[in-house]
Amino acid sequence: MRNADLLNVLKHMGRHYDSGIALGELARRTGWSRFHLHREFHRRTGETPRRYVERIRLELAAAKLVASREPVSQLAFGVGFSNHEVFTRAFRRHFGCSPARYRAVTRAQPWHDARQERVALTRAISPCVRLFRMSLDPDPRKTTMPTLSIVRQERPEQPILYIERRVAQNELQPMLAECFGKLFGHGHQSGLPIAGWPIARYLSTGPGLWTVQAAMPVTTPVTGEGEMQAGTLPGGPLALAVHAGPYGQLSETYAAMEKWIETNGFQIAGAPWESYVTDPGQLPDPADWRTEVFWPLAK
Repeated sequence: MRNADLLNVLKHMGRHYDSGIALGELARRTGWSRFHLHREFHRRTGETPRRYVERIRLELAAAKLVASREPVSQLAFGVGFSNHEVFTRAFRRHFGCSPARYRAVTRAQPWHDARQERVALTRAISPCVRLFRMSLDPDPRKTTMPTLSIVRQERPEQPILYIERRVAQNELQPMLAECFGKLFGHGHQSGLPIAGWPIARYLSTGPGLWTVQAAMPVTTPVTGEGEMQAGTLPGGPLALAVHAGPYGQLSETYAAMEKWIETNGFQIAGAPWESYVTDPGQLPDPADWRTEVFWPLAK
């Protein structure tokens, strides 16, 4: 399966997650057999099509449980479950507690005021959380100007929950897919105040192993768990570039940023990071993808 086929399948699934999605229908969209589609979908996303749809439904349901007082049975129908009992069993398997218990515990947290934003972020991020930094099949329609803009900004510190790994460059995408899935899954299960799109921070790069942090921004500092560590992205002055197009061209934007920093008399003061602000599943054309790149500057 080409990545373009996968993205088109995900776009269809993202639009129809609340209704029945037959594997045969998805296979017809790609021209592959149902067996081949199932195998390739799992290899690329780490989930079966059925599990992918169920996860999206449950994560959106969890966000809505906190954001509204909608009855659980009505909410279950709204995200695509056939009845309250099926929803409750699936929710308990995924989150380890009943929907009512999850609602009560999460609404009692001090950050519950961010709950409406969490619904919007869940709706946008859950379908594509494992797709960022995906390499694409060669496309002759190469974006000629991937860097749309570069500006200097002042930003406050940003609390994050992150996983740090040492990986080869060709292992970056599967590493980010795995870690983003863990971070955002943990965020939903624990009711954490997710504050934005996934982030990759590059502490060191080179011809050998890279040291990379996959991070989830949160509205307030949280406690780490296992390999997930609590930290912050530095505040203060930074260079912000908006990159347009596939992730494979991000090196051109980094080069443009370094030149802009030198030309304007600034100095680099820390490791850069990327924020992936476009859902590749909803916008399968790479020309529509946007990535924000941040580079701290000396004060």
